[in-house]
Amino acid sequence: MPRATNAPASRRRRRRVLKAARGFRGGRSRLFRTATESVDRARKMATEHRKLKKRDYRSLWIIRIGSACKRYGVSYNRFMQGLAKAGIALNRKMLSEIALHDPEGFASIVELARTALA
Repeated sequence: MPRATNAPASRRRRRRVLKAARGFRGGRSRLFRTATESVDRARKMATEHRKLKKRDYRSLWIIRIGSACKRYGVSYNRFMQGLAKAGIALNRKMLSEIALHDPEGFASIVELARTALA
């Protein structure tokens, strides 16, 4: 009976890892061991950074809203309180887009928040 090796599966595994390591510099894209380490780390970082991207965008929206609120003499905190009291359910992404592209519309939203606080 001929000796059966794991050669096809090993080759397929190596090819898959080296294909994922394309674009890496030096041995990271050519040597299996370093390529494996690099690909594993890259996948871990990709997962981590997908989460961080969400945080970064939220903080960007908050900064935009805060600076737009300062133009109308309201702090970000008081503005968000006023929106909650007025029952306006706009998320931060939409509020930042309105503040950026439609200043008159944002001014009316600020007025609604102010009247809800008073």
